[in-house]
Amino acid sequence: MLRIVLAEDALLLREGLAALLARFGHEVVAAAADPDAMSAAVAEQAPDIVVTDVRMPPTFTDEGLRAAVALRHAHPGLPVLILSQYVATAYAAKLLESTNDGGIGYLLKDRILEVREFVEGVERVAAGGCVIDPEVVRRLLTRHHDPLTRLTPREREILALMAEGRSNTAITNELRVSEKVVGKHINAIFTKLDLPPTVTDDHRRVRAVLMYLRA
Repeated sequence: MLRIVLAEDALLLREGLAALLARFGHEVVAAAADPDAMSAAVAEQAPDIVVTDVRMPPTFTDEGLRAAVALRHAHPGLPVLILSQYVATAYAAKLLESTNDGGIGYLLKDRILEVREFVEGVERVAAGGCVIDPEVVRRLLTRHHDPLTRLTPREREILALMAEGRSNTAITNELRVSEKVVGKHINAIFTKLDLPPTVTDDHRRVRAVLMYLRA
């Protein structure tokens, strides 16, 4: 039986994963909804493995992955499995560089076709192994080429409007979507272009536009 710290901000998915892991004989000793709670749970529970999403509060970009990298530094050898919908290349590379310190995994939610496949991935990482989705590998290999290839067509469209000097409100009116949706897309653009939230949003916006214009 594995003792697992699970970090996922979506309540239903968090509860569903906990129930699924319990069905296979494992125990979720703590279920966290944000990076701070995940870090506190690891310190308190000393789990066999951490399973975490990438996007978590407060900005829903790459907080979960950054917290996982920090946990690996604070607790050498701690197995970590990233379970996400997309690849955050900058911090994914940092996480995978620490494979010599214990088990590491990075799986994409929409590419897991069987429940058993996911559970086996958790067990393999907890045992010190490495489980990486081939799509993650492909993204990491191409990250030093054209970073704009990481963007979805909608994200490229929004970045093009940003390059025209449009504000979020103007982009909202142009695309006929909510400002919340535009904000989420812009945060995804910053993440995929390796523009961390440690700099101001205005600065990240300028840098993203410059990358677009250079390309």
